[in-house]
Amino acid sequence: MSILLSEPPPSRSRRALPRLSTNPEVRSIQIGVIGTLVLHLLLFVAAPYLLKVAPESLVPRTPPPQTFSIEMAPEEFEAPKPPPKPLPSKFVEANPDAPDNPPDKTNNFSFMNQQVAQEKPTPNGKNDMPALDGKKDIQSTQIVDGQLTKPQESVPMAPPVEVAAKDAPQEAPKQEQNPLSGFEKKEGDNADAFGSNIAKFVEGAKAVPERVEGIKNAPLLQGAQASTPKIDRQKPQPRPVLQKQQVRPGIFSDNKFGTMNIGPTAVDARWSNYGVYLQRMIETVQIQWDRILLSSSLYPPSGTTVTVSFRMDSDGKITTIIDVKNTSSDQGKEACISAITARSPYGKWSDDMVAMLGNSQDMTFTFYYQ
Repeated sequence: MSILLSEPPPSRSRRALPRLSTNPEVRSIQIGVIGTLVLHLLLFVAAPYLLKVAPESLVPRTPPPQTFSIEMAPEEFEAPKPPPKPLPSKFVEANPDAPDNPPDKTNNFSFMNQQVAQEKPTPNGKNDMPALDGKKDIQSTQIVDGQLTKPQESVPMAPPVEVAAKDAPQEAPKQEQNPLSGFEKKEGDNADAFGSNIAKFVEGAKAVPERVEGIKNAPLLQGAQASTPKIDRQKPQPRPVLQKQQVRPGIFSDNKFGTMNIGPTAVDARWSNYGVYLQRMIETVQIQWDRILLSSSLYPPSGTTVTVSFRMDSDGKITTIIDVKNTSSDQGKEACISAITARSPYGKWSDDMVAMLGNSQDMTFTFYYQ
């Protein structure tokens, strides 16, 4: 019989928890350390809740912001200036023979109020300019053609009217004239003494040598003759005609679409002092330009243009020639510049023009040689 001895299976052992020391002094220290750790752990976990429910008395208060009252004296500061008025959009040369009629709505301005019209209406036309036959490559603001200098026309003389013998001229009636009354009288012993009598003047008395019989209230015309004019019904006198206002020679832009309004050729335009000033200035430049060309020996080439840009101040003076675009000859260029500068200044601007344009304004004039 054999006996086999084997080792017993290993048993699972547990880790023993630390135990307090049996020494009273060491044990008291261990208990104090454990209590301190537990207290700090509890405070760490409970701190968020304690802060939320903290009384208002424990929350620090910030002082309210201080306010200041600032008062500015009105005389120390300038009031803001109103914005300047917008410049007029487009200057047009109105027809002075058309009736004065303010337009309903337009961006054009001129020297008078006017509503667009034309002699032959355009069907469904709604343009602010009348229909005109002109040139397509020219931008013109004119609608009528004319002449600024009055032409010297010979007026036909009316044929002589035969006067009958009974209608022959008669002498004017004579005026009654009475000589002055009174006379000179010498009195006294002194030979150099003079004396006179006070006398009452006769009505109508004058210094005439003798009395003239006639009418008391006759007109005092020397050599006047009374005549009765004879009217010949077969040869009436010419009827007086109202002088038409003058306009400068015009070059028209081609415009096929006009207006439905019927009347004298007119354009939509509103009156302004600026329009009156520009119209007078344009006419002055036109007359001066014509004078220069008439006095010159050579005329610039036909079909050429000269565009002059210049600056004018509020006194009406041409201060600067900004630019000149010339397709003509040198003579044509100088004639255009001289036409603008020779008649400067053109007069001071009105107060509303200064408020609208400022102290100066840039302008551009285009001259066409035909």
